[in-house]
Amino acid sequence: MRYIADLNEGDNISDVYLCKYKVQAETRNGKPYFNVILQDRTGTLDAKVWEPNSDGIADFDALDYIYVFGDVTRYQGALQASLRRIKVARDGEYIPSDYLPVSPYNNDNMYTDLKAVIETVKNPHLNLLLKSFFVEDEGFISAFRMRSAAKTIHHSFVGGLMQHTLAVTRLCKYYTKAYPVLNHDLLITASLLHDIGKVREISGFPQNDYTDDGQLLGHIVMGSEMIAAKAREIPDFPPKLLRELQHCILAHHGEYEFGSPKKPALMEALALNMADNTDAKMETMSEIMSELGVERKDQWLGYNKLFESNIRKAGDW
Repeated sequence: MRYIADLNEGDNISDVYLCKYKVQAETRNGKPYFNVILQDRTGTLDAKVWEPNSDGIADFDALDYIYVFGDVTRYQGALQASLRRIKVARDGEYIPSDYLPVSPYNNDNMYTDLKAVIETVKNPHLNLLLKSFFVEDEGFISAFRMRSAAKTIHHSFVGGLMQHTLAVTRLCKYYTKAYPVLNHDLLITASLLHDIGKVREISGFPQNDYTDDGQLLGHIVMGSEMIAAKAREIPDFPPKLLRELQHCILAHHGEYEFGSPKKPALMEALALNMADNTDAKMETMSEIMSELGVERKDQWLGYNKLFESNIRKAGDW
């Protein structure tokens, strides 16, 4: 198949893609059309169906695998497809794994690395807490290894949650060496657990969308609740330690306007917030740069809302 990452302006497309999103809209003249997002494991592509009632457009829904026929253009700096014909693909006419974006890192290796980090946590209560999630709870482990870290923006691929968690934990490991005043075991435990609520906040692929619980409660609150529930099963888990750990989780977004229920009051919570923010933004920028075509490597990309700046890739010197 022709992957989305390999498409260029002017190409014709004739292949099967996952319909990630579909909604009917109207032009300024009141003419109906479809907004569609196509997806494969290399990314997504915005698409338009300008003649939705034509004979060449079969009935299809979001999360269908569809044959599409059309042209690739560029609109406001981004690639876009204009689709002339669509039909729903049948089972056996596609390989589902071709359509799920996947972490560039081996999932088994990441899980092995994560378990190795747990062994560096010597506090017996925190060590047991981590193992209750990442070693003993098979349902949680399966979900954690396959979830994304976000619906969009960064790490929105299979294994993204684990990749992000490891990256944040590595930064926190560095902080404990650079600033020995930090409590290593508390910070590393918090870094490994900071986003566990996302296994309930975001559904699995191919949906990768917010659940009802995610919309109503959010991963920060749910993560804190999950930690408290596991801690209650560990004999004599220190209440003060649990409160400090939960505070790190509740404060890891740093600011109220970013959805944080609390602002950091512990040095460990502050370190976790900075590590989380660093990896989220660096991964976001990395994904933007990786999607650039060769012809756009040295071009300014325009104002980016997340970074509040016009951005581009540095030159190769």
